Amino acid sequence: MSETGHLARQEGLPLPENLSKTRCGEISQIPALSEDIGRLCLNEECSDVTLLIDGERIPAHKVILAARSSYFKALFYGGLRTDKEEVELKETAVTPFKYLLRFIYSSTLSLVGLGEDLVIEILAHARLFQFTSLVESLAEYLKLVLDDSNLCTIFNISQLYSIPSLSDFCLEYADRNAGMVLSSEGFLQLSRECVQQLISRDSFCAREIDIFRAIDSWCRANPEDLGRELLKYVRLSLISMDDLLSVLRPSSLVSDSDILDAIQKQRTKHSCRLMHRGMIAPNENIATTSRGAAVIVGEHKHALLSTDVFHNEGERQYTQHKIQTKQPEKEPGIILELGNPYMINHIAFGLFEKDLRQYSYCVEVSMDNTEYLRVVDYRAYLCRGRQRLYFDKRPAKFIRIYGVSCTNAADFILTSFEAMLTTEPEAFDPETALLIPKNNVATTINGALVSDGVSRNRNALINGDTQGYDWDNGYTCHQIGSGHISVQLPQPVLISTMRLLLWDLDARSYSYRIDVSANNREWRTVVDKTHEACSSWQHLKFDLTPVVCIRIVGTHNTVNEIFHCVHFECPALNPPAESEPAEVLMEA
Repeated sequence: MSETGHLARQEGLPLPENLSKTRCGEISQIPALSEDIGRLCLNEECSDVTLLIDGERIPAHKVILAARSSYFKALFYGGLRTDKEEVELKETAVTPFKYLLRFIYSSTLSLVGLGEDLVIEILAHARLFQFTSLVESLAEYLKLVLDDSNLCTIFNISQLYSIPSLSDFCLEYADRNAGMVLSSEGFLQLSRECVQQLISRDSFCAREIDIFRAIDSWCRANPEDLGRELLKYVRLSLISMDDLLSVLRPSSLVSDSDILDAIQKQRTKHSCRLMHRGMIAPNENIATTSRGAAVIVGEHKHALLSTDVFHNEGERQYTQHKIQTKQPEKEPGIILELGNPYMINHIAFGLFEKDLRQYSYCVEVSMDNTEYLRVVDYRAYLCRGRQRLYFDKRPAKFIRIYGVSCTNAADFILTSFEAMLTTEPEAFDPETALLIPKNNVATTINGALVSDGVSRNRNALINGDTQGYDWDNGYTCHQIGSGHISVQLPQPVLISTMRLLLWDLDARSYSYRIDVSANNREWRTVVDKTHEACSSWQHLKFDLTPVVCIRIVGTHNTVNEIFHCVHFECPALNPPAESEPAEVLMEA
């Protein structure tokens, strides 16, 4: 080992890179290779071809060009092979090609100090000569330097050269700055296809009258193009009647019949049912103060979205409202105003549950805080704890939640709130907004609880343990003839299967039935095994049913007067095992 290596070893320092790699059996001098080959760039030494570009002769090396580009490989050694010592490259500019040549020879390219126009020219040449990785790198650089002044130029280029990642980035930037885009000079330079992509998006969140005026200007700047086709992407029914008559009608771009149709829609449809535009922030909670959201109606308005803890006589404050026993829909409830109009399809919030109170409620959205569209109607259900709600994508500027009832209080209380556009919504029924779960929701993790039944462990029935039970532990029971076992879910779901494990450490058998309810008052029997001898695992199937409360009623035990159940789940997770009794697999 060299003196340097010995010294490094003695001082406990890392070995020099070249020594370290040599000791590992690897010698790497890539930077030196890049530097040596790079010196051949624009150097006539060993050159075997001259590239003619705009009258300028550029010395080059066939083997290096061919090794780096499939275009040059085909030109010098493939189907396009030429033996000429001088090759003219058409549709090529000298300056950007020289930058490309430096990259070809050294795999490095400094963009510091280069204007965006030159970077775009280099990108065009990289694409022409099939340097895919360089095109991707240049696209990433353009994302870094993209701003209001160059957005339209870069978007045009992304479409012209089919660079989806750059196009998507430009569109997302435009969505967040729609007003600026429409008023910029660059908008007039966009291709018709680019304009169409922008204004057809639900997430291009600009006033419809501003979109119309921008298209009007674009048509005058591009008279040779068929710009009138763009007008079909303007949502005329969202433009005020005054603007329809004073701005659109005199322009002659929109027919009188289309204007009358728009006015008719305004008169016959609530504003909340029209498809407004809204910003998109996929999988991000947009009901936060950092995004400009605020509670504008409700008691203790600042508590719901705050990260601080508010105290009132030693207790935290929560955002709430008084429930009206008569016409609760007239109560304003709790209203959140979002920082911008957003597209949402998922809302989640926490209901105050320290004393196991249960609520019924509705959720509505609006664009103007005047007309609201109901997206969730849980007036007929009992709910508690964490609520996870899904519905069809809708634009919203305001979200209203109001309580209809509470089992033991006069207040509807929220402890947390989230709203977002999720890209992975859970399955739900679009008519009722009830979840259709694929996984077992009768678990403590999902907020379920055992409300009736006797057990050494309160939630043994739903803790997921199907092995650790014996004669004294790991099951839930009730006296046959009086009582039952009850499981309550935090919110209504649609289910059609259940699975339970009856205590089976001896040869006994049971009879039972299962009732379900949405409100803990009206019950429906979905499983009737009262005339059957059942044991061990039970796989049950029935019609899709809304469920909040599940009541398991034992009616017979061949050994004693106690009904024992080890495990319960809904919907059923696993298919029947071959070893499980076939008679319990019949539909209920």
